[in-house]
Amino acid sequence: MAGYTCKNGVVTVDIHHMYAPDAKRYLEQLLQKVGDEVESIEVIHGYNSGNSLQKTVRQEVRSRKIKRRCVSMNPGVTIYYLK
Repeated sequence: MAGYTCKNGVVTVDIHHMYAPDAKRYLEQLLQKVGDEVESIEVIHGYNSGNSLQKTVRQEVRSRKIKRRCVSMNPGVTIYYLK
């Protein structure tokens, strides 16, 4: 199971050892439960072992809380900016 940390309104979650369907479910549940104090979620999905997690994080995770998705300077990280 992935763990996450929250510091200064930024949640960082590492999912790069998860399967894509599990990661999608986990991230959507996380998005439901984060409070208004969270401004963004930094998702570490990796990229060396294929791109199924990257595709899931960038295209398939859905939530009304996501204002926009940004690709980090690190290709293994995607950032969700929240409303």
